[in-house]
Amino acid sequence: MLVLLMAPMQLTKRTVFRYILCMIITLRDYQAAGVQEIRRAYVSGSRSVLYALPTGGGKTAVFCWISEQVAQKKRRVNILVHRQELLLQTSEHLTKLGVSHGIIAPGHTMTGELVQVSSVHTLARRIDKVPEPDLLILDEAHHAVAGTWIKILTKWQKTRCLGVTATPCRLDGKGLGTIAGGCFDAMVEGPTIQTLIAAGHLAPPILYAPPTALDLTGITMSGGDFLQRELSGRVDKKVITGSAVEHYQKICPGVPAICFCASIKHAEHVTEEFNAQGIASASLTGEMNDSVRKYRIRALASGEIKVLTSCEIISEGTDVPVVGAAILLRPTCSLGLYLQQVGRSLRMYPGKTAAIILDHVGNVHRHGLPDDIRSWSLNGSIKKPKKKADEAGTSKIRQCEKCYAVFSIGMTHCPQCGSAVAFKAREYKQVEGKLEEVIRKLDNKITYRREVSTAKTLDDLLEYARQKGYKPGWAYHIHNSRASRRQAVAA
Repeated sequence: MLVLLMAPMQLTKRTVFRYILCMIITLRDYQAAGVQEIRRAYVSGSRSVLYALPTGGGKTAVFCWISEQVAQKKRRVNILVHRQELLLQTSEHLTKLGVSHGIIAPGHTMTGELVQVSSVHTLARRIDKVPEPDLLILDEAHHAVAGTWIKILTKWQKTRCLGVTATPCRLDGKGLGTIAGGCFDAMVEGPTIQTLIAAGHLAPPILYAPPTALDLTGITMSGGDFLQRELSGRVDKKVITGSAVEHYQKICPGVPAICFCASIKHAEHVTEEFNAQGIASASLTGEMNDSVRKYRIRALASGEIKVLTSCEIISEGTDVPVVGAAILLRPTCSLGLYLQQVGRSLRMYPGKTAAIILDHVGNVHRHGLPDDIRSWSLNGSIKKPKKKADEAGTSKIRQCEKCYAVFSIGMTHCPQCGSAVAFKAREYKQVEGKLEEVIRKLDNKITYRREVSTAKTLDDLLEYARQKGYKPGWAYHIHNSRASRRQAVAA
């Protein structure tokens, strides 16, 4: 329609080709609805909007389509990514849409196109040489609170921002909203994973986990997650790696898989074990040059490689729909990382009926099933909706005692092997002396309060603390609490 409305002199071959592609590549209904909600947020006065859509829901398609629409109006767009794979993936999608664009990254010459795809670190260094865009799009926007991203956002204060992510949460629990110190003042949530599965847009996950939890006692916590160098030593063991190979061969032999490891050495060791068993495997690390990394991802998609092992490099954004299995060998306290990893296997592909997740480290017990219903908040942490007894998508899970498949607690039979769930009746035991013990504790508490009430001054409280063996800080706490209560009454 837009082509027909243009003047004849503007109908060049390039223009016609571009608009034919745009007419062919259309948004899904929920993506179009998301675009409308984003537009309403800007009209309502928001400057920075976060769009949350599950992995595999088509975030790249949405923001590339928006970029094309903005460029039509002769306005500038800059798409910000933090990894080479995401930069190339975004560039390829824009090319499919017929959108002329430049790339701001090492090895690329800066050009004057209205749409630019930028590496966050390169753009931060060259920002004084780059025109301020009308719209700044932040891919994997849960990283937007990091220092380099903030430098760009601070520099371009007049620019409207659109962040996109599947996991609008941070490991430290802080929010991405402006009220929580983040950069977004509105959020648009797309459909849930359950909804996308029901509509046939994502593959239903089938998850297996070990019957006993991995022993992680003594592992140091750093930044809210397990310290990687210590974690690697705990999981990089023959017994765990051997189990990963064995279960892959037993449950999903030949299915293209991504194996998430705790370190580069761990990934290399796992690769060696798969190859030793005749399963074509390769590792993907940040130390490799771009051409090798790109080749190995394509080799996984083509079937030349069956298992690709990785440490963080392929956890986010990488789009390889043929992947049918995710092998988890890295324990994590990060809900976002867990969802990003399992999400690599959820994309639909011809012939794919399910996404197999082999969770050898028990992440499902920490974070729930991939398709649990989660309601996100810009203020930090996840808002937990009220749950009814029969509501689907709760975080409670059950494990089959025969095949070790993990599923929702509401099911009466294992969805994989069909075994009936053995329900254990609750046993109530009456413990003698409990009632008497509670009464004695209550009496002691009353006596304690009466004794403390006789200590009127700070010196009295300090003396009482000395007699009872309490620290002096206890006396100061009681004294300050009394003073606060007196002030409140007087007010």
